[in-house]
Amino acid sequence: MTIRVLVVDDQAMVREGFAALLGAQEDITIVGQAENGARAVELAALHHPDVVLMDVRMPVMDGLEAARQILAFPPHADQADHAHILMLTTFDIDDYVYDALRLGASGFLLKDALAEELVSAVRVVASGEALLAPSVTKRLIEQFATAGPRSVPSRERLDSLTERELEVMTLIGRGFSNQEIAAELFIAQQTVKTHVSKILAKLSLRDRVQAVVLAYETGLVAPGFGDGG
Repeated sequence: MTIRVLVVDDQAMVREGFAALLGAQEDITIVGQAENGARAVELAALHHPDVVLMDVRMPVMDGLEAARQILAFPPHADQADHAHILMLTTFDIDDYVYDALRLGASGFLLKDALAEELVSAVRVVASGEALLAPSVTKRLIEQFATAGPRSVPSRERLDSLTERELEVMTLIGRGFSNQEIAAELFIAQQTVKTHVSKILAKLSLRDRVQAVVLAYETGLVAPGFGDGG
C-alpha cells in the first residue's frame, strides 16, 4: 500500500528536502506541500493524506491549529483511518508539540533527525502506531506533566479498567512496546494487543501517545520513572 504524505513547513528548503527524500521511497507518494497551516488544511481536505508531516511554528496558521482541524476531518471513503499527524520541531522540549499530542497527533520528530529516522517515522504513524521511540518524546511528556497541564484528568477516569489493563496502561506510560509488555507480564503479544485496544476504547483515546499523556496526567506513572527499551 502506498502511503500518501502531505509535507508542511514554512521553510521552502526544508519542505522540498523532506518531500524529495520521502518521495524517493517506493511506498511513499507526496500528495502536496504547504507553507503554512491554513494551506495544509486546504490540501488535506483535497488530497486526503495518510500522514501529514507538520511543522509546529508557521505564519498564518500554526501547526497546532492545523493539526486540530485536520484531525477533525472524517476518514475519506478510500481510507481506513483519519490522517495521522507527525509533528516536526527544532526543539526537544516544545509546549506546542505537547498540546498537539494531547489533541491526537501521532508523535513528533526533531528536524535534525537522520533520513532513515524520518522515513521510518512516516511508516510507523501510517500503520496506526504512535511514534514513542525517541527518548526525547518521554522527556517532553515528563517535562509538561511535571509542570502540570492546564486541566488535570481525574484518576477516576481509569476506574473502568481491569487490574490487568491498569498494569498494561502503566507500562504503556513508561514507554514499553507491546513486545516488552508481553515479556514483563509473561503474556502473549497478541494478548497485549487486545488489552491495548480495550484500553484505548474504554478511555476514548486515539492512540498510544494519548495513553502515555493520560498515564502521566492522572499520576498512574510518575515523571522521571524508568522506561522500557
